[in-house]
Amino acid sequence: MVHKHHEEIARNSVLLRSLPDQHVEPLLSRAICHRYDRGETLFLQDEPADAIHIVLEGWVKLYRVTPNGNEAVVSVFTRGESFGEAVALRRLPYPVSAEAATSAEVLHLPTSVLVDLIKRDAEVGLSILSSTFIHLHSLVAQLEQLKAQTGAQRVAEFLLDLCACDDGGCVVKMPYDKVLIAGRLGMKPESLSRAFARLKRSGVTIEKSRARIESIERLRELVDNCG
Repeated sequence: MVHKHHEEIARNSVLLRSLPDQHVEPLLSRAICHRYDRGETLFLQDEPADAIHIVLEGWVKLYRVTPNGNEAVVSVFTRGESFGEAVALRRLPYPVSAEAATSAEVLHLPTSVLVDLIKRDAEVGLSILSSTFIHLHSLVAQLEQLKAQTGAQRVAEFLLDLCACDDGGCVVKMPYDKVLIAGRLGMKPESLSRAFARLKRSGVTIEKSRARIESIERLRELVDNCG
């Protein structure tokens, strides 16, 4: 049974928030909630996709293993975000593996339940298409970031996304370890360290798992103007 707090998170996800209660209720009643320890696998690349997933707490990373054995981080998801829609509905194997980047709680919605609902109401399919489009837009933005921004810019934008305010100073906690941050930003760990060092000139100080930002405006200016 889904806890009331977690049900609220799931209902507010992009995947479910546009659906009427008459469809959300049967989905949540069949959903499976599972807690994962950091480093625990949700599923592996090439396994059959039999569910769509909504992160309730923590962070989950999607990654692929390259032919030379390296890990390539595809995306990272947190509370209220869903993944696996497109492959699950087409009953394809997962093209990536999923692992808990921190301790995490994830809601799994069986594909069979969603397919039955889509057959009865096209609005369910439109909601899933909307969610898939958001994922695609995010991947395009990541590709643009990799092509157009320097390492320091990418790290600066990552930190700005974590800020709870729009101006002044701020202290943010890194959501997961620096190796994963580097992978998420398309960098080597040593490149991430060099980028952190460069950001000192823009008033950013790294203190273990926290970043102290003297001026959000100054950091935003770096993202906009550094070339």
